[in-house]
Amino acid sequence: MPELIRPSTVLPAVRTPFIVRTEDGIDLVGEIARTLDKPTGSILLLHPLPTAGGMMDSHVFKKAANRLPALAGINVVRFNTRGTKSESGTSTGHFDNAISERFDVEAMINYCIDELKLENLWIVGWSFGTDLALKFAKDKRHKGLILLSPPLRFTNIEDLNWWSEDGRPVIALVPEHDDYLKPEAAKKSFEALNQILIIPVTDAKHLWVGEPAVHRVFTEITKVLARERLPLPQEF
Repeated sequence: MPELIRPSTVLPAVRTPFIVRTEDGIDLVGEIARTLDKPTGSILLLHPLPTAGGMMDSHVFKKAANRLPALAGINVVRFNTRGTKSESGTSTGHFDNAISERFDVEAMINYCIDELKLENLWIVGWSFGTDLALKFAKDKRHKGLILLSPPLRFTNIEDLNWWSEDGRPVIALVPEHDDYLKPEAAKKSFEALNQILIIPVTDAKHLWVGEPAVHRVFTEITKVLARERLPLPQEF
């Protein structure tokens, strides 16, 4: 008999930990959660600011790995950026204010495509992770970006212009009550990125606390990668 999906629910998937070494010699700990079904696509998750508690096990990303492989056929890859610690492990190195994190993002995209052989790969950033995506996820082999609560703290106009010229989809979920960049301000801040799709999310906050907010995030991700799997079930 189906049970209601709760914050602690862990649905079936093949979960495999890994370590990836960057070009500058940093070891990144991570995990892939593979669907047991035929994959509809894959997402590489870039977590929030580690100096404020962000990590691969931040709640939205951990729940994504726990649910999306079973609910939507989406493979989920998450990892700790340099110097970040979580219950899944600690990556070597030190936080570098979105500078040498470039090597982390580039190494992980290479790993997803060259080693894991993932297809229909999208980059999903949350908060600080959106800056990493906009600045460093410029590999032509992935499909585009999905941004959760983008603060545009480290991203500059050159980055936005690059994506505008590149033309791949960039979708931003912006909470109504975001602490850093609310929907109207986001529209102005992203003006240089011509193809940006800004999705205001009513009643949501920067950290996407609560099951309704989490469900909305997963619905929007699935809409991009596997629309045929909607609506996502709330029981399993």
